[in-house]
Amino acid sequence: MTRGRSQDELMPMDKHARRFLDMLAITGPKDATGETAAQRRAAYQSLMRLSQSSAEPCAIEDRVMVGPGGPLALRVYIPGSAPAGRLPGLVYFHGGGLVAGGLDDYDGICSALAAESGCRLVSVDYRLAPEHKFPAAVIDSYAATLWVAEHAAELGIDQDRIAVAGDSAGGGLAANVCQMAKQENGPELVLQLLLCPVLDCDPATPSRLAFGQGHLLDQATMDRDLAHYCPSGVDPKDPRLSPLRAHELAGLPQAQIHTAEFDPLRDEGKAYAERLALAGVKVNHRCHAGMIHHFYGMAGIIPYARTALRLIGAEVKSALA
Repeated sequence: MTRGRSQDELMPMDKHARRFLDMLAITGPKDATGETAAQRRAAYQSLMRLSQSSAEPCAIEDRVMVGPGGPLALRVYIPGSAPAGRLPGLVYFHGGGLVAGGLDDYDGICSALAAESGCRLVSVDYRLAPEHKFPAAVIDSYAATLWVAEHAAELGIDQDRIAVAGDSAGGGLAANVCQMAKQENGPELVLQLLLCPVLDCDPATPSRLAFGQGHLLDQATMDRDLAHYCPSGVDPKDPRLSPLRAHELAGLPQAQIHTAEFDPLRDEGKAYAERLALAGVKVNHRCHAGMIHHFYGMAGIIPYARTALRLIGAEVKSALA
C-alpha cells in the first residue's frame, strides 16, 4: 500500500522543519563539494547531537564480532518493559552516507525504536569510507546479520523473527542485506524497515531535482559521499549501490518503507515500494506529509518525530508478532 501525493499536491512544510532548515541556511556549511570525510563526520555528529532527545529506557549491551575486515562493534538495545523470553530481533544500519555516523550517534533513535517495537535491536558499526571502499559496508552489514541469526539464542532473540532496518544510506544497506540473503540462501528475514532510504544513485529523479539543495540532504553531499565510497570504474547501477536496480525482487521479505514529502530521496523510496509490490512482496509505504529527510531522528526539534517513531514501532511490532 502506498500513501502519498504527487509533487503538484505538496502539503505545506512542517513549521518546525522549516524553522530548522532556515537556521541551517544561516549557520550551516555553504558548499559540500570539497568537504573532507573528517568534516562530513563532524557535521553529522553535530546534527545528531542537535536532533537527539531523551532516549527511551533500554538496557544496552556492547558486543564485538569478528567481521570480514576485523573486529566489528555491535550495540544491543533491550526494551525496559520487555516480557520474559526471546524477543523479535531488529538489525539496524545507521545513516551517514556510508562516510559518517556510528553507534553513539544513533543511541536515541535505536533506543526509541527498540522500546516502541518491542524488539531487541542490534545496531551495526559497519566500516566507513573513504578508508573502506565499496563494497565494505554491504559485506559488513550482511555478515552482522548472519552473526545475529547464528547467535540469536544468546542474544535473547527469536531466530524465526529477525528483521533488518536502516535509515538513509543504512536503508539501502538493509535492502542489500535482504537481496543477499535471498541470493545466498541466508537467514529467513521476515521484514525490512526502510526509513528515507538511499536506493538509487540516479541524481535526476524529480524529488532529487526539486529538493536536492536546502533540504538538509543536498545532492552535492550525496555526490561527495559516493565519491568517497565508490572506486572509479564501479557501475553506479550495481544493485549493491542502487538496490532499486536489482533485476529480481520476488521472494524478498515484506517491506515497510517510510519516505518524507520534502526529501530528495522520496521518489526512489516510492519506486522501490512499487517494484516490490509488482514482484508480489507485501509492502506498506507511507510518505510523511510536510516532512524532510531524517525527520524521525529529530524529536528534539520536530514534535511529529515522536509520533512517527511510535507509528513505525507499532507497525514493526505488529509485523513481528
